Amino acid sequence: MTHVRAERAALSDLLDRLGPDAPTLCAGWTTADLAAHLVLRERRPDAAAGIALPFLAGHTRSVQEGLKRRHSYPALVSLVREGPPAWSPYGLVPGLDAAVNTLELFVHHEDVRRAQPGWEPRRLPAEQEDLFWDRVRRGARLFLRRSPVGVVLRRPDGTRAPGRRAEPAVVVTGEPSELLLFAFGRQAHARVGYDGEPDAVARLREAPFGM
Repeated sequence: MTHVRAERAALSDLLDRLGPDAPTLCAGWTTADLAAHLVLRERRPDAAAGIALPFLAGHTRSVQEGLKRRHSYPALVSLVREGPPAWSPYGLVPGLDAAVNTLELFVHHEDVRRAQPGWEPRRLPAEQEDLFWDRVRRGARLFLRRSPVGVVLRRPDGTRAPGRRAEPAVVVTGEPSELLLFAFGRQAHARVGYDGEPDAVARLREAPFGM
């Protein structure tokens, strides 16, 4: 099973188990909201642009709420589990589902997992960690462009990837999966270490960044 399919199946199982009212790390969203968001991304390309473009966000919110009204929670989770339809961009463009949704589904899986009590990081296969490192390394400057301080990402083996070049700089160390969560703005729940001036670290931990 591919990483994207494994993440999709595991996230869907967790959503089914927790029900529609469980918290997530996405501010103000329950598991029902998150399921509707994922369905919107994959089945409503007309509304998905508002995820990234603030001037379209109102339309996106309206469509997401409409999905929650029209579909029961089990039906929404079933659509998440089924994945993007063949007519969607993820179905039409070979490799796009894996290229985009491997990261998206991992992050949102952890948004659900880490909002529940007693969570611990998962042990991921080495090839999945390597994949995440490649994506983080390539995207670090984009992900961290709004950082108020300089950032260098570092794996436990010492391998580094530059993020934002500025002074003072903070070195953030962790497994690639944890650095991915950090770079997507989940600093409070990413198991990473910080090396830098205390004020710079504090500013970095509160910075709004990611896609």
